[in-house]
Amino acid sequence: MPNKTSKFTDAEALRFHSSGRPGKLEIVPTKPMATQRDLSLAYSPGVAVPVREIAADPDTAYDYTTKGNLVAVISNGTAILGLGNLGAQASKPVMEGKSVLFKRFADVDSIDLEVDTTDIDEFVNCVKYLGPSFGGINLEDIAAPECFIIEERLRELMDIPVFHDDQHGTAIIAAAGFLNALDLTDRDIKKTKLVALGAGAACIACIELIKAMGLPHENVTMVDREGVIYKGRTEGMNQWKSAHAVETDARTLSEAMVGADAVIGLAAAGALTQDMVASMAEKPIIFAMANPDPEITPEDVRAVRQDAIIATGRSDYPNQVNNVLCFPYIFRGALDVRARTINEEMKIAAATALAELAREDVPDEVATAYSGEQPHYGPEYIIPAPFDPRLIRRIPVRVAQAAIDSGVARKPIEDMEAYERELSARLDPTVDTLSSMFEDLKRRPLKRVVFAEAEEEKVLRAAVSFKSAGYGIPVLVGYEAPIREKLREMGVDDSQFEICNASNTNPSKYIEHLYERLNRRGFLDRDVQRLVKRDRNVFSACMLATGDADAMVTGVTRHYWRALKNIKRVIDPMPGMRPFGMTVLVTKGRTVFIADTTVNERPSPEELADIATASAFFVRLMGHDPRVAFLSFSNFGNPPSDKTKNLQEAVRLLNERDVDFEFDGEMQADVALNPSLMEMYPFMNLSGPANILIMPALHSANIGYKLLAELGGGRVIGPMLLGMDHSIQIARMTSTSSDLVVMAGLAASNAHILEKMRADLAKDEGV
Repeated sequence: MPNKTSKFTDAEALRFHSSGRPGKLEIVPTKPMATQRDLSLAYSPGVAVPVREIAADPDTAYDYTTKGNLVAVISNGTAILGLGNLGAQASKPVMEGKSVLFKRFADVDSIDLEVDTTDIDEFVNCVKYLGPSFGGINLEDIAAPECFIIEERLRELMDIPVFHDDQHGTAIIAAAGFLNALDLTDRDIKKTKLVALGAGAACIACIELIKAMGLPHENVTMVDREGVIYKGRTEGMNQWKSAHAVETDARTLSEAMVGADAVIGLAAAGALTQDMVASMAEKPIIFAMANPDPEITPEDVRAVRQDAIIATGRSDYPNQVNNVLCFPYIFRGALDVRARTINEEMKIAAATALAELAREDVPDEVATAYSGEQPHYGPEYIIPAPFDPRLIRRIPVRVAQAAIDSGVARKPIEDMEAYERELSARLDPTVDTLSSMFEDLKRRPLKRVVFAEAEEEKVLRAAVSFKSAGYGIPVLVGYEAPIREKLREMGVDDSQFEICNASNTNPSKYIEHLYERLNRRGFLDRDVQRLVKRDRNVFSACMLATGDADAMVTGVTRHYWRALKNIKRVIDPMPGMRPFGMTVLVTKGRTVFIADTTVNERPSPEELADIATASAFFVRLMGHDPRVAFLSFSNFGNPPSDKTKNLQEAVRLLNERDVDFEFDGEMQADVALNPSLMEMYPFMNLSGPANILIMPALHSANIGYKLLAELGGGRVIGPMLLGMDHSIQIARMTSTSSDLVVMAGLAASNAHILEKMRADLAKDEGV
């Protein structure tokens, strides 16, 4: 059945969490474990040495164990997302997900721990003894008011950071956006009148942080289910609400909203009305952050107040208040200085850093990651995007400096510039680029992507996922009856999908187009008819060639070369480009691009130089500075061989072309990738390990990437087909449905790029 709040089916979500190894985490050793000596060092007797060091000085646990980069994500399941109290065990998928986000965004290792008790004393007693194991504690999905008490007591008992993200993560992001909204509306924080809608953990944390940043206590009117929290009220009160009581005649939300400059809502859908919004001051600031549905939708706000600045908790609206902008980076900074706590100064540092980042001009590397769309500081951009690669090097630096300045850091950082460079190296831009690519697809006009083998179950699942995520419009090619039957078996409304084949779509336009191309290449009309009607890749490619679709993905039922051969009967290379295949290998801390892995069997020097140039262009789009190595069995003429002349000539051609990227060769693969071996060749023109490997021939490229795919331990993306006049991706036959979604996303994204390139070319020709 469909999930009511997300764009996927329940079956798809369950399949994601259960496929392969169940869950989302695994533990992998960071040291070699291949020999008996390795095992002796890792365990007995070698482990005794660091044990004695730590016993003598407990702080050395940060030097000899994982403690310094390890956070425990802990919950008792009493407030799981928007689902309520479903228990500790049920919270585990969420806590695993939080651990994945720690790793994904800040390279922080994390383990989830579910504590099966609702008793505050038992919970605190359990967690307080975990200090020796972890560098920090992230509390999650714990109901209020217990969460206040638990966090306060654990912060007093433990000498490592304890941070309840539902409270403080939301508060930091909201405070950052609030500062920018004040700036854009020319307001003074000390004179701003704010309504706080909700009196739960997150809303109270937001108000406390904004007050700490300068908003006067008397300027905030807090409203809960019972109405305004005023001095003297006794019904439904506790110590946390009482701290925010003010002298006021207002007793209802409607009364409190009259003339208010801003409202911060963390309550429930529909809690704000259009009449309330209309009664606010000029240029109102409205943060409607209830999830999954806000207190009032931006559309309803705009209907009555065009001058409003609006933020929500949802990704499908501008200005999303998303905790992932905070918790990975605040812990990154806290861990790196071995902080004893996360204090108010560190939270304010994170909020102001986020606010300042949104005000800066967005650099080309960020714009490139968003398909050239360059967001600008303004009413619809007051909070940085979650996939902004600058976050990792900005927020932790400011948090770490605040920890040092406020005296809670055990290990001050002497060189902040070096620390910033180290942070940048922790994450790979390719991952950010792919993530932002998919976000970008949802914001742009949707492309029609042909899934040419839709009768295959994994292809059909990929098409369903692609559509439900909002990445594009899938067009299914195959026999209609079995496809519709499979869709219904999957619990999907088959009427929402377009299914095409030669029997239900008039193929005459495609036959005419293809015959015009092939009639002087030995093909009769009947030959072309057979191709269009019987070969789904030809039929699908004709859809692209005649404008009936924008992109195409295929490959799981036919060998790559056969699929490409038939597609090339229909689609030409892009003018001035040379088609080639590029495979991306993403491993820890490194991404390597390998070309040509699929198309050109024995590239000439000119072809090698062209492939290198096009690869460098693509790699820049992926957020990397290109460094090209032409690979061989020889290092710069040693041993000498006629078989390396093509590579040497390609290097000479690039020197003549005066290209704007680093390149060198010929060289062996280990020399190209290993900094220590590179030092043996001081004349080398690469400033660091190569990230683009140009192979001398198709056989070596194909063997190499497939070995890496099976044995390398990283993620393989592609091979991607580049240089064609239309956007086509041919997946590996062993691709999973997730792989196919990525390939379809690349195809749709490339369609946007090709569209822009054609428009730019037409504009230049017009000039």
